[in-house]
Parts: sequence; C-alpha cells; structure tokens
Amino acid sequence: MREWVPRGPLFFIAASLPGHEPNARLPPFQGPLSRGLRHGTDLMTDVPDLNPAEKRLITETGIAARVAQIIEPAIEGLGFRLVRVKVSSQNGCTVQIMAERPDGTMSVDECETVSRTISPILDVDDPIGGAYYLEISSPGIDRPLVRAGDFARWAGYEAKVELATPLDGRKRFRGIIRAPEGDTVRIDLPDAKEGTPSSYDLALRDIGEAHLVLTDALVRESLRRGSAPPQDDEEDDEDEGGSPSVTH
Repeated sequence: MREWVPRGPLFFIAASLPGHEPNARLPPFQGPLSRGLRHGTDLMTDVPDLNPAEKRLITETGIAARVAQIIEPAIEGLGFRLVRVKVSSQNGCTVQIMAERPDGTMSVDECETVSRTISPILDVDDPIGGAYYLEISSPGIDRPLVRAGDFARWAGYEAKVELATPLDGRKRFRGIIRAPEGDTVRIDLPDAKEGTPSSYDLALRDIGEAHLVLTDALVRESLRRGSAPPQDDEEDDEDEGGSPSVTH
C-alpha cells in the first residue's frame, strides 16, 4: 500500500506490528525515506546542545502515556530524547513516536535504530492490545515544544501555545516566544488589539500543548541548524502536498 503523509516529520519510518501476539516474529524493517534526505546526515549547528537529561514538561495521557513510559528509557539509553507519543486511529491504529538527539537533529539511520530497539519492547509489553502501525520520526520543522529547553532553543520564533488552565480568561496564544525565565515563558502578541496585553508570562507547568508555527524564517533557521532536510523542487513538484512513504 502506498501512503502519503503530510510534510512535517523530517524522517519517517514505519513498521506493521502484530501487537496482540507477544511472541510473534516481527516483519523485516521497512525504511520509507522522505525525499531529499541523506543517510547518516550529521549537520552541525552553532546552537549549543541542551541538557540531554531534561525531562518533558508536556506529557501524554491514556494509552500514549503507557507507551511513553515503556519506550522512553530505551530511547534515552540510545542517546536520544523522546519528544512525543501519539496514538491515533489512522490505518486502524497508528502509534506515532517523535524522537531527537539532544542537539535537535535526527538522521534516517537513527530513526531506524530507534525503531529496531523499541519494536520488540512494545511487542512484549503490548500496551495497545491489537495490531498497529509504528511510525518513528524526527519532530519536524513546526515541532512540538515539550521542554523548557525547547522554548529557549527557539526563542524569537512564532509559536502556538495552549494552556491547561486559563489565564485572564483565555487558553490559546499565538505569538513570539522568549527564553524562559525561572518557571515562566513570555509570549509577545504582535497582533494584540488596542487596550489588551501585548505579552503574557505563561507558567510552564500550565502549558498543555505548544508547537512552532511554520514560517519562512523558521524554515531558513531549521535548514541552517541542520534540523530540516534540503528541498528538492523538481521532485516536490511531482507530489505536491506530501512526502511519499511505503508501508506493508
């Protein structure tokens, strides 16, 4: 089956797992690669690495939380960091896992390493209780912000933030994030209406969801830092609106 996935994750790895058969043999690894990628890419960035052991502020609930609990130690043992786990009804059931190196980059080969490591762990613990697809990817350009260090690393860029607890009667904010100070992060609102606050100091503990907004400036900076693949205009024209991958 040929599957078209939205642009976002820089690298996409998928495998179909039996799920409810803990002792079943896993299928061979399938390595669908997004166009324009390079195996073993190791682009350097002048942005300093963040704390590899920094814990996430924004975590999952329900089945996704159980999956995260099972796989996070293994991912950290490989030298990577878990970004997010999402369980959806796509293709019946899909478990989407985002991971990265502490410097925010991730290669195709590293996605494959994560896949091969956590697949048997999930097969034994069986948190899903049925067949599912497993997707491993980097966070993508408009990445989730799940650690205080993520806000610091991308200070000065536009983001959407949703609070778990309302502040001044509102939960959703869109604006330019600043580096956290203590337990808060400031977001500047350039489009604030006259007579309303042009910035808010948000408590990190109250943030329920946050991610960067895809802008030209963000794309340029992501390419400069090595956290986005080079663009291939000729190939992109063929399949506008998605990167190809193959699942079985």
